[in-house]
Amino acid sequence: MTRGHFRLTKDIASQPLPFGSLKWLCHPASTEAKQLAIIEATLNAGEGHAFHLHPNQEEVIYVTSGLVEQWIGEDKRVLAPGDCAFIPAGTVHASFTVSEGPAKLLAIFGPCVGEGFTTVEVGGEAPWKDLRQAA
Repeated sequence: MTRGHFRLTKDIASQPLPFGSLKWLCHPASTEAKQLAIIEATLNAGEGHAFHLHPNQEEVIYVTSGLVEQWIGEDKRVLAPGDCAFIPAGTVHASFTVSEGPAKLLAIFGPCVGEGFTTVEVGGEAPWKDLRQAA
C-alpha cells in the first residue's frame, strides 16, 4: 500500500531542459504515485516546449508566474498567473514564454504513464512547424 508523502522544496532537484527546467513534484519515483504525475516547469524567457502531444494522458497546465503563449491544437491564448488550460489525451499543444522573464507553470498529467509522462514531439512537422509564424 502506498503511503502519503511530504515533499519539501529543499529536497526537490531541478532538472535542466533545453528550454528551461523541471522539478518532479509527484511521480512514481518520488511519491509512489500510480495515477498522477505533476511537474513544476520553468520556461526561460523567449523559450518554450514546442508542439508535442501525450498519447494516453490528459494534462492541465496552470501558470504560476510570467506569461505563457499556450496552444491547444491550432487555438492560442496568452495565459497569466492563475490561468490554466486542459489538454485532452492525444491533443497537440505547445507552451512558450512571452514575458520578459521566465514563466513557471504546473503540469498535471493523468494517468501516470511510465516514470511520469510520455511525449511525442511534432514541432518539426506540418502544420505545427509554421503555425506560430502564421498566427
